[in-house]
Amino acid sequence: MVAEPLVLITGAGGALGTVLRHRLPDLGWRVRGLELRPGSDDAPDTVVGSVADPDVMKVACEGVDSIVHLGGTSVPGHGWGAYLENNIHGTQTVLEAARLAGVRRVALASSNHAAGYVERRDRPLPADVVVRPDSFYGVSKAAIEALGSFYADEYGLQTTSIRIGSCFPEVTSWRMLSTWLSEDDFVRLVEAALRGPWHGHSTVWGISRNTRRWWSLEAGERIGYRPQDDAEAFATTLVEEPTDRVGGSSPPALVRG
Repeated sequence: MVAEPLVLITGAGGALGTVLRHRLPDLGWRVRGLELRPGSDDAPDTVVGSVADPDVMKVACEGVDSIVHLGGTSVPGHGWGAYLENNIHGTQTVLEAARLAGVRRVALASSNHAAGYVERRDRPLPADVVVRPDSFYGVSKAAIEALGSFYADEYGLQTTSIRIGSCFPEVTSWRMLSTWLSEDDFVRLVEAALRGPWHGHSTVWGISRNTRRWWSLEAGERIGYRPQDDAEAFATTLVEEPTDRVGGSSPPALVRG
């Protein structure tokens, strides 16, 4: 009998990590979590420590087939040092540990903020659009993508950079009508990144099949991603029309926010 493949989820205690930890076992995965500090759910296979610690990552990667790397500083607004240590150095540590352990695939959590200063067009932006970060956070995500590409080209690791839009259970803003990634579609996208018929490095937009989407689904479809949800189902629940195409104070021609 062939054992189910083992996937390591870094940042397993966060919102997206928790979704995967609960859902991937139903799709034929054994799950190991890596958390910065002990969690409260008493998951049986958990490693505690930082993604930036090579010794922790060596232990976490033992016997692992694939990795979903969600760990790090996950929102804008922090100082440069946090992104340098947790996101850039942390991702290099994860990828190096994966290489040394013979891990086959790594899905990397990037962000739309890696291209937040790209001007929108009259059609969805492709995933190979020029990198134009809108913050230090976005810079760190662009570096994560570059590291994934390098480890694929240099060492043959199969990597996917997922530029996550807005992954929440429900749509709560007008901007999210364009950027939403449902939790169900997030799981589908991770499955495609870990099992799809592709090689090398891929950068894909992490969105659902939204009617008003700003970003193209083509790159995701090439790796086997078939999103099924549409943020438009929530449009009638939103109270006010947006004051501009993006929301907040951002220039309306940009995708940041």
